[in-house]
Amino acid sequence: MSTHNKKILNRYHVIFLVQSAMVGTEMLTLPRDLSAVGYSQILFPLIFGFIATLTLWPIIWLNTKYPNENLFRINEILLGKGLGKVINSLVILHFTLLIAGVINKYMHLIQSNALPEQTILMPVLFLLLLLIYIVNGGIKSIARFCILAFFITIGIFYFTNWAIEKGDIRHFSPLFNFSSSEFFDAFKSGYLSILGYELIMFYFPYIKDQKKAFKHATIGIWISICLCYITVIVSVMYFSEWQLKHIEYSLLNVFKAGELSFVERFDILGVTLWVFLILTTVAVVLWSATVGMGSLFTKHKKFYIYILAIVIFLVVMIPFPREYQERIFKGNSYLAYILVVWPIFLSIIYLLQKKQVKQ
Repeated sequence: MSTHNKKILNRYHVIFLVQSAMVGTEMLTLPRDLSAVGYSQILFPLIFGFIATLTLWPIIWLNTKYPNENLFRINEILLGKGLGKVINSLVILHFTLLIAGVINKYMHLIQSNALPEQTILMPVLFLLLLLIYIVNGGIKSIARFCILAFFITIGIFYFTNWAIEKGDIRHFSPLFNFSSSEFFDAFKSGYLSILGYELIMFYFPYIKDQKKAFKHATIGIWISICLCYITVIVSVMYFSEWQLKHIEYSLLNVFKAGELSFVERFDILGVTLWVFLILTTVAVVLWSATVGMGSLFTKHKKFYIYILAIVIFLVVMIPFPREYQERIFKGNSYLAYILVVWPIFLSIIYLLQKKQVKQ
């Protein structure tokens, strides 16, 4: 469907859509994901930022060749309608499991920290209903919520200052004391924490100033990288190497170092506010999946979001063993790497087809 008359996203929308999609539950576990390299993990957010910027370029380049089409339509144009729909179906399945994985992880976080004796049925229902309400407003509504959520939650990083005071700056050295296998393990697990910027491929047709989309998306990426860098630096200063490896939610434990007479547990405050970041992350993904459903089918488009929400609810609530669930969700999250490099593959096909037409 052409979107040339639906350019509704300005530069601030693009910046915060990119930034918000990159911050989910993975940031809470980033120090543990990078623990294979010990204290040298303070180098990795910068590495991630440069790689994200490099991989963003082919994404934007491909979209500029089809400025009024999203990735679902580009797949059908370059790969053919049949194969394109198959690929699109796999992308929608990936998005559905990705949302279920994020919600499941956040519910586990709530149970283990805030509501240890409560079931997750009502929190999951409430979260999905709120998510449907946000996504039904469209991509501009999601962008506005992302901006609001950023300014509501950014203040929680102030509570890391007590951990900095109690930390040890000597942990920053020596650097580069890791092997190539340790580097690969840390990169494979840690890079998942910043994925989400690739979703610009789905809302690119709605951007007003598409010529500056790369610049604005890059700003969003580096805002998230700065937040990751703060998380890693504070964790390295505050924890021992053993703690980095074994504490699952390092950032929440950093909040526990806070000391104010009128607040007993800062980690509960952090868990509560983090729901805004969960909503912004999965809202962009759910909207993209809904658009994908529209590319597969043409009737009853308004019901697609409810169908996806029901599937997500069932996946989260089915009583699988936790280890089995984590294996499925983790394996699905690694598929996001394919989505990042997929535009490179499509760009090669585009250039080959263009060359063939000229000949």
